Amino acid sequence: MIMKTRTITPAQTPEELLQDLRNVVSEAEKMLAAPVTEVSEQAISALRTRLGNAQERLADLYQGAKQKVIAGAKYTDETIRTHPYQSLAVALGVGVLLGVVLGRRSK
Repeated sequence: MIMKTRTITPAQTPEELLQDLRNVVSEAEKMLAAPVTEVSEQAISALRTRLGNAQERLADLYQGAKQKVIAGAKYTDETIRTHPYQSLAVALGVGVLLGVVLGRRSK
């Protein structure tokens, strides 16, 4: 059984990462179904390497998303503290609009 080696791209979309993880799982399932004599140590090592690389990319993707969420929350907090009355007016307006829309839907 010959394993494909893939080059690791640092900037990978979440969809590409999920597809790569699906491929790794699929290959692992094939290896488990194959007789033990066909599964070589090299193939197992390559699969472990690919899984480790996928885990690293997933951790990087998680850290990037976490940093963006934190930055957005800080920016929102700063904006609300800078313009409290305008923020309150916007929240009130959105609440009224949602109330009207949901009120019409339920009738």
